[in-house]
Amino acid sequence: MARVIVDVMLKPEILDPQGQAIARALPRLGFSGVAAVRQGKRFEVDLDGPADEAALDEVRKMAETLLANTVIEDYSVRVEG
Repeated sequence: MARVIVDVMLKPEILDPQGQAIARALPRLGFSGVAAVRQGKRFEVDLDGPADEAALDEVRKMAETLLANTVIEDYSVRVEG
C-alpha cells in the first residue's frame, strides 16, 4: 500500500482572501515576521498497490477531474515516505 499526497493551491495570480485574513490575524495573536499567507488543500490518497507511474497518472487524473479546479488552482502530486 502506498500513500500519495496531492497539494492544491490557488494560482499565484488569484486573490486568496482566506490567506489574507490569516495573515492579518497573526500579529494580533502575537506572531510577527510573516509577510503573506496562502491557504490550500491537502489530499491523502491511499492506493491498493504500489505508487508506480501508472498509479501516479491516475492520481493526476483525479486531481484534474475532481480535487483541483485547474482554472484557478495548481496541484502537485508526490509519494509520501
